[in-house]
Order: sequence, then structure tokens, then C-alpha cells
Amino acid sequence: MSDMITLTMDGKSIEAKNGESILNVARENDVFVPAVCYLTRCSPTLACRLCLVEADGKQVYGCNTKVKEGMDVTTVTENISKERRAIMEVYDVNHPLQCGVCDQSGECELQNYSLYMNVDKQSYSIRDIHRPTQHWGVMNYDPALCIMCERCVTVCKDMVGSNALSTVKRGADAIDKTFKAEMPKDAYAMWNKLNKSLIGYDADACTNCGECISACPVGALVSHDFQYTSNAWELKKIPAVNPHSSDCAFMYYEIKQESIDAHATKRIYRVTNEPHFSTVNGAARFAYDFENKCEAKDEAAFNEAVEAFKKANTIKFNSFITNEEALILQKVANKTGAKLVNEDARRYQEFLANYTSTSGKSLYSSTLTEVHDANFVISVGSYLKSDLPNARYALNNSVIMNKGAALYFHPVADPVMEKIGKKGKTTDFIYHAPMAEEAILYFILYKFGKDLPASVADYIASKTETRTKTVVETIKEKVVEIVKDEETGEEKEVSKMVPKKVSKEVEFEYNTLLEEFGKDEAFLELIDSMLAKKDTFSLMVGEDLISHPDSANLAKLCGIIDRYTAFNIVILPTQTNTLGVSQICKLDKEESGFIVGYNETADYELSALGDGNIDMPALNQQEGTFTNIDKKVVPTNAALAFNGYALNDIANVVLNDDIEYTIEYTEELPVEAGFQAVEFDSLPNKFGTDRVEYRGYDLSSTSSEACDETNVSNTAKFEVSENEMVIYQANPINQFNEFTAIAHEFKDNLELGIFFSKAAFDKLELSKGDKVKVNANGSELELNAYTDIQIAGDIAYVSTFDKNSSSKVLFDTYRFNKAQVVKA
Repeated sequence: MSDMITLTMDGKSIEAKNGESILNVARENDVFVPAVCYLTRCSPTLACRLCLVEADGKQVYGCNTKVKEGMDVTTVTENISKERRAIMEVYDVNHPLQCGVCDQSGECELQNYSLYMNVDKQSYSIRDIHRPTQHWGVMNYDPALCIMCERCVTVCKDMVGSNALSTVKRGADAIDKTFKAEMPKDAYAMWNKLNKSLIGYDADACTNCGECISACPVGALVSHDFQYTSNAWELKKIPAVNPHSSDCAFMYYEIKQESIDAHATKRIYRVTNEPHFSTVNGAARFAYDFENKCEAKDEAAFNEAVEAFKKANTIKFNSFITNEEALILQKVANKTGAKLVNEDARRYQEFLANYTSTSGKSLYSSTLTEVHDANFVISVGSYLKSDLPNARYALNNSVIMNKGAALYFHPVADPVMEKIGKKGKTTDFIYHAPMAEEAILYFILYKFGKDLPASVADYIASKTETRTKTVVETIKEKVVEIVKDEETGEEKEVSKMVPKKVSKEVEFEYNTLLEEFGKDEAFLELIDSMLAKKDTFSLMVGEDLISHPDSANLAKLCGIIDRYTAFNIVILPTQTNTLGVSQICKLDKEESGFIVGYNETADYELSALGDGNIDMPALNQQEGTFTNIDKKVVPTNAALAFNGYALNDIANVVLNDDIEYTIEYTEELPVEAGFQAVEFDSLPNKFGTDRVEYRGYDLSSTSSEACDETNVSNTAKFEVSENEMVIYQANPINQFNEFTAIAHEFKDNLELGIFFSKAAFDKLELSKGDKVKVNANGSELELNAYTDIQIAGDIAYVSTFDKNSSSKVLFDTYRFNKAQVVKA
């Protein structure tokens, strides 16, 4: 069957993807069909019923009816108009008349549709009841404003995967029975549900991403930080990207002046996104006010900065910078001979190079967008919930929307991740010991590989052996009985089959790789059951592999998986622009001599935090580009002004250049590394109604000759003694770096320390406010001890998001370590 079909919509011939919903096809072709409850990337709920259309003479719902060849669709008829009008009247029954102060006023879908459908009178009524406002994490829920469209529930289930919201019953008067006979049936059905339901909240499952706020079409869900601070129409939208993680998700900084004074400064009031097309994590949505409030240019500091760069032996920086800034640092290093040190990007660069050696591809083969579209996904070596929430969303979306299956490998047990799919049926969570990552990659090759290289096949063969086991099964055995005929008295033989249990020895292939991550042969049977009707495969590998003592071999195994299995691979960049920096800069491992630090502690510091020798603009004060996880070079814009100097100003003196704006470097990004010579202002930055992302351009990948060389790791197994526990270098949800830490939504609850599951916390006999002594990696620190209700098991994680965090000394390169932990 062809993927594309032709149908008629309102008399117009349209080509569409076979099996797509009528509503999505209408949207893609700029045909307006009203719908309040439906989000483009999520499943239909049939809550609002406004998307009624007529298909081949039959009235259907556009959100859940699939197009087919030759279908004739009419989007407006007399009866449909009556139904829609009645539905809108029902939505307006007892809806509070507080538009003047409602945060959604001016962009409210209830307002828009009421006006669009000319709702100028009310035909229905019912006694209202008091429904008090509730405070949920970072948001407030006003059930009096809620229209029970369920978009919040749907996005939490289908996109985010937390399942923290649900519909619950509420008390209410029954609808007068006369209305059932008088009003259109869909309007009555919708009203009946609206009258009986509210949204319920599970605090233990919520990760405070705020996507439900974005999805809400009315003012029922709103950030408590934003509520009653501004009218929506007063705010100017600045298109930008998530500055805190490598998804670089599309978003808007919404700004306005703080007063009517002509010299008043502007500030960011909130961050929003396009929920039909893109999801942003909680850090992007709530950690937006990290700007550097530099009052003026300090000429003396500027001259010192120039001299510091001229004499620097090392320039140290992180990957929370734009491509243009990375290029400037490389140009300065070329001029002065300084070494560039960025350990995050260097490790990633090295991992990618080793992957290239066996895959023959300069860039990994998949994208996060393709993970969304896959129906079998494996994640190895990433604590997805905190490392890269949008990768977790992609895995969840694959399982829920594509009827997919997933395997999540990680040592830290995660009850929130386990809300994805049906545990044990569509998803399995393998909580293995640290240092088992290599065995997992070999297992993927064993289970999914074809025509493997001899060295890999030989190693896997050495890990398998034929064993026998005793199994008991029921067979039918033939039994002959002598039976006497009751009438004649004659005896005759009668044979019949009777069940009988027998034991027998069965040979099977036993793979010791399974033991290394705590599984047995039953795991193979589970995977086989998951693989039914699966044909698109994605593998996501994360920072645990990149930081691994034998990361070179793990990267090579990833390349082998890419070539010899059906999996396409995403190597998750660890910071916002890790991929971009790794492609632009020549990086050294060791720092030496006089060190200049860009947002890093050094002999001379340039800092966007305002804590260095000279102030620099933060990422919400800059124009530039990032290279995101989808290998796209995407533009971001400055939301706020910066009154000091930029890196470009210093580079102009050091390089003897005269570049007015940093974005003039955009078209100079290295073509040999896959960038294009395109001006910043020419870069597209939007989503189309066809659900295509028109942002920036794709980074080019090159091909090379691939080898099959891998090495079996000699790294010792991760064994923990009785007086030790495993610690993990990670951060609480939505804390990514020193910039999220200073955002006002987070800094009041700044938690630096060590985090335990409730069981581990109790096992150590700790109480709230206690400190613990942690001895690891030759260092001992006293850390604040916290409980994290969203982890389980005995592994504790240690936060390192603060710029000057001392807790980093507890780890070498690998994110896991063994530690002695005692109550202080």
C-alpha cells in the first residue's frame, strides 16, 4: 500500500499520508477545523468534540478518524455548526468572568472560539459549586477555570511520561434531564463529563517541567511565579533556544519593560513554547533569569582582559557557549599559541572520533526526532530524567504514540522512568552494576547483530556456552482400556489420550554477558515478545559511556552496532553546545601555565555570573547559534541587553580585527566541519503547520573507511565492600549548571550535596538537615544529605552544578565511584 493517498477536503484535492488523522491533514493544508483538546503530537481524547467533520456523508471526529484513499471530507455543515455552537455555550456555563485579570486573557482559546462561533447568549444553566485553587509544585491549578479538555493529562502521559496528572471525580449537581432531549448529543455528552470531573495531581511523579502549563488552552494552569504579573498582550516574544541542555528546544523569552519610565530596563517575565511542535524542560521554562546585570563597560578591566589573553598559556571554558564564541576562542588560540581546554567537549570529541573509526561516519547516525518516530528504543549510560529530559520525552513518545517498546539500562533505579509504558510488557528497566556498559553493548550485538566482524563474533562466542536444564512439560499419552458394552456385555479395547507430566533435559545457549548486568535467559524471551511488529530502531548512549575508563572501546562498539545492526545511534551531547564545540575547536587535555577561564575558575576569569575579573553576557543576552542533539545549527536571540563588553570586543584587539557583532562569525563557522557559510539573519527559525522544523540547517556528515577493530576491556569489575556504597555524579531535576542555580525559581531551594533514596536515607539513620562525611577518590568532604523520593535503591548521587563545587573531587572521570559514607 502506498504511503500517500489523495482525498477531497471542502472540494479541494489534497495529498496526505495514509493513516493520518483528518484533523492533522486539515492543519497541514491550512484548512481550519476547531479543536481545543487535541495536541498535534499526542493521542486524541475526544474531550471537546469540536473537531466534528463530515466524511463520506457520515459525521465523525477529525482527531481520531484516519484519512483513506478517495475520502470526501466536509468541515462545516449546518448540523456541525449547531453542535459546535452548543459545545461552546456549555464551556461558558459558569465559567468565571475574570478575563480582565486572567493570565490567559488575550491568548485564550475559550475566548477565541466563543467569538469565532458568535456565542452571544446562553441556553443552558446549572448551579455551580466552590472549587478552590490548588498549588502544585511550580504551578497553580484553578478548577473553576478548567474546561476539562485534558490536554494537560495527555501531554504528561504521551510526551513527558510522568503520568502525574489524571481526571478525578468531583461533586456536582446532576444536569437537568430535559437538556438531554433538547440539546445536541455531543454537547450534552461533553457537558456531562465537564460537570463531573477535575484534574488530579501526583506530586511524587511530577518533574516540574511545566509542559502542562504550556498545553493549557485557558487560565486553569499557570506558573505561580508568573500569575498576575503581566497581561499576555503586553509581552514581546523573543524566539530563542533552551540554553541549558543540548536539545536546544525552540522557545520564547517573553519580555517587557519593568515600568513606564523611558529608561526602564526590560526583564523576562516567562518562557513559553509551541506545545504542538516542541517540548521544553523545566530548566528552560523556569530558569530564565540568569542574565548578568552589568551596569557599564569597565575599560580598565577590558585592557586587563586583552593582556590576559595575549599572555595566556591555556584558555579554559565549558560548552555553555555559542558556536561563534567557540570559533572566536579557536582564532585567539591560533594567534597566541594558547591551549584550549574544555574537558566536556574533549571527551565527547574523542568518543565521536572512536565511533567514527568503526562506523565510517563523522557524526552519529540518528537524531532525537528519529527516536520519537522509532518503535524500539534502547537507552544505555544516561540518567535521562536529569541528564536530558527531552531524550526521556522522546523515549516515552516512542513507546506511547508508536506502540513501541524500550529497554532502559542504568544503575540508578528510577520510579519516574518506570511510569513509561507497561513495565515488563512494552518497557523493561535494567538496573545493573556500574562498569557493565561494555557487556550491554556486546549483548546488543549478540542479540541484534548480523554478519559480525570475526573479532566481535569470537568474543561473543567465548561468552556463550551450551547448557542443559530440566524442564517439566505436559504431554498426551496413549492409554488402552478394556471397556464392557452395557447392552451386549462384550469387552473391547478403547484407546484414549490422557495428559501426563514428564521431565526432560533441554539444551540452550547460555550467555554470560547477561550475568554482567543481572539478567538471565528469560530476558531474551522478553525481548522477543517486545520485538513483534517493530521495524525502526534507535539506540541512545550517554555520558556514563563517554566518561567511562574504557570509553574508546565503548565508542568503537557503538560504531560496530551502527554498521551491523538495525539500530541508528544518538550520542547524547552532555552540555548545551558540546557537539558544536567538539566540531569547531582543537582541544587539549592538560592545562598549564597562566590560565584564562571563560565561565571557569582560573588565574583570570571572564564570567557571565558577574563573579570574575570582567563581566561577560549570559546566553539570554546573546545572539548566536548552537549545534543541537539533532545535528542542527539553530539560532538564538538576545532577550535582554548587556551593557558590558563581549568576547568579540576582546578578540578584535587580540586578532587586530574590526568585527562589530559576534554573529558576523556565523558565516565563518568551519565548512570542513560540516557548517555552512550562511549569515545569521538568513537562518530560518520556526515550525510549519506541516509539523516540519524549519530551524537553521543540518550539520553535514562525511563518510570514511571503517575498520572493525575493538578491544575487550581490561577494566576491573566494580566491586563494593561492606562498608562502601556507590555514588554517582548527577544533579537534581532541572539543575544543570551554575546558571540554573542562580535563577530565582531555584536558588531559594538550592540543594548542593548528596541525595539518597528514602530507603537508603533511613538505612543510614539520617534525618532532615543532617550532614554526612563522604570519603572517595582520596578525598573526604562533609556534604548536606537529602532525600530524593524519585529514586530508589542504594546508589546515592552527588550534585555538581555549582561552578566551584568541591564535590567534583570525589570522582575521577567515570561518573560512578565507591565511597565510605557515614553520618557527620
